[in-house]
Amino acid sequence: MNELNPKQVKIDDAFWSPKLRVNAVNSIFHQWEMLEASGCIDNFRIAAGEKQGFRVGWFFADSDATKWLDAAARIERNHHDAELCRLMDGFIDLLARAQMPDGYLFTYNQIHFPGQRWVNLQVEHELYCHGHLIEAGVSHFEATGQEKMLMIARKAADLIVHDFEDGGPKSTPGHEEIEIALLQLFMVTGHEPYRQTARHFLEVRGKIPFFGISLIKQFSSNARREKLIAKRLTDYKSTHPDLAVGKIPAMNEAKRPPFSLLRFYLSGLSGKYFQQHRPIREQKVPVGHSVRFGYLETAEAMLLRGEKGEKLLQTMEIAWERMVTRRMDVTGGLGAQPDSEGFGRDYELDPEVAYNETCAAIASLYWNWQLACLTGKARYSDLFEWQLYNAVSVGVGLEGKNYFYNNPTLCRDGITRQPWYSIPCCPSNIARTYADLGKYVITYEGQDLFIHQYIGCEAGLAEWNGLRVEIKSELPVNGRVVIKVNMPRPQAITVKLRSPSWVSQFSMNVDGNPLSADPMSSSELEPTATGCDPRKAEFVSIPLLGEGNHTLEIQMKMPIRVLRPHPKVKALRGKVAISRGPVVFCLENIDNARTDIFNDVVDAKTLEYEYLNGLLGGTGCVAGRTIGGNPVLFIPYALRGNRGASAMTTWVRING
Repeated sequence: MNELNPKQVKIDDAFWSPKLRVNAVNSIFHQWEMLEASGCIDNFRIAAGEKQGFRVGWFFADSDATKWLDAAARIERNHHDAELCRLMDGFIDLLARAQMPDGYLFTYNQIHFPGQRWVNLQVEHELYCHGHLIEAGVSHFEATGQEKMLMIARKAADLIVHDFEDGGPKSTPGHEEIEIALLQLFMVTGHEPYRQTARHFLEVRGKIPFFGISLIKQFSSNARREKLIAKRLTDYKSTHPDLAVGKIPAMNEAKRPPFSLLRFYLSGLSGKYFQQHRPIREQKVPVGHSVRFGYLETAEAMLLRGEKGEKLLQTMEIAWERMVTRRMDVTGGLGAQPDSEGFGRDYELDPEVAYNETCAAIASLYWNWQLACLTGKARYSDLFEWQLYNAVSVGVGLEGKNYFYNNPTLCRDGITRQPWYSIPCCPSNIARTYADLGKYVITYEGQDLFIHQYIGCEAGLAEWNGLRVEIKSELPVNGRVVIKVNMPRPQAITVKLRSPSWVSQFSMNVDGNPLSADPMSSSELEPTATGCDPRKAEFVSIPLLGEGNHTLEIQMKMPIRVLRPHPKVKALRGKVAISRGPVVFCLENIDNARTDIFNDVVDAKTLEYEYLNGLLGGTGCVAGRTIGGNPVLFIPYALRGNRGASAMTTWVRING
């Protein structure tokens, strides 16, 4: 399929436009302030020889800064801001000064271990950091047309192409990402070695002999290096008592099940944690670290765009189905195990233990988008929507300055959003995803125009016979969507409208003529673990002929749905989740002081949807009563935690 450049799409949506403005006005500047306060930006100044100090943060901290630049560039593309440009320009100049002449830029080694490179690739995120540097270069070039950051990215990529040209399986990264970056750089430059290197990283993956032994050696090497750094820091502090770095909170607390740490170690030694246990065409089960898995699958799908690879595509679709039916939370969250931040076994979905890292849901968005473009199947666009409204959006607070890292679907003690984390990968990941939202609405192929997401916008397709599309959407409050298609010259096209998995009735009025489409039958589908099932979505074909304006009015019935988990999910027996449209709801005890949200039984007959203007900036809720007569109020899961720490549950007891 042909994607639109986000510059071609102007979002104008009652639900999403305010979020995008918060992202551009609040979030991106707050994130820069936190990067400065944590010492992350100073690491580059030290590497450039412009400041005395001690490098701080994780070995992968560089990626937090370059991913910020990636997000900032994507925001600038559609929301010009002089101050943001000033920050970007200053940081790009700093990167150029910190980068070594041959293109290497990894402050952990440059400062602590000069002369050492590519030492512990499974552990230390060296290629991962270069990947985010390259992605920032691509985004900045696409946003501004300037080549200064692109040249920094190309120098890094050229070094990687050279250094890994004859690399074997041991040269693959432990945290996938560089593959995505190289494929993006190839699409911008057309330089074939970038694609070939990405293909090489993918093809030799899962072939390291005696992986566990190799991993132990790398962990031991990393531990020695970290111990040496700790000693140097102690010595440095003794002579520099004024050394001060802002205190950054750790990640959100997570409840750990028995043997969680042991399972993490076993997953690592087997290679599953890193998706190194098998070659990519044999990886039919989602395992290991959920973010890594999502980035690997995204890169595989990107590689197949424009190429033939039926076996690899079949493997990915099998893995996707296994994930959706047995290893995905009701919100679309991924990662049942906290220590590994990764997948559990089939139907192992304890809501209180579930890790569901925000970045894992974002990685799944990227994968689903590539699969949607690769196959034209509505199920992938449908899961994209579900995860966007729930598992992704929960990661950022209403003001855009407080975040969640992990996202359980039941929390007895409450979790507090934090302005930053010791591992702050999620904030900038959300920022760049929101900034690219226009990219995910419309595609075209041949004579087909696909509407993947019902998000209000205007889009011009100058390269496709000058066609223009305008979408007005009332989602997620109401199911009414109006799509206007202007065809400036006589032509015949087919508009593909996604009938979502969550509708009870999908009806249309096309240029005054009523049409209807029955939702897809699910009788032959294997029940999913938590009741949500994007496989029920399908594209409805609407032929349009002639020139001028055409109006397609869609009305989707959005009843309150009771999502029932699979009997094999032991932790959820006797519980259900509540949803309406693409939104999953939850109970917070701040709204339900008279109700035991974990044990009281909700009366299903009393549940009604209502929009509350005075709650959380205005939001749709589900109100009802328990069988004992106490009121209950469900808010969107994505809005939880915006009023301080609060006990919360997505899973409730219900009669009927």
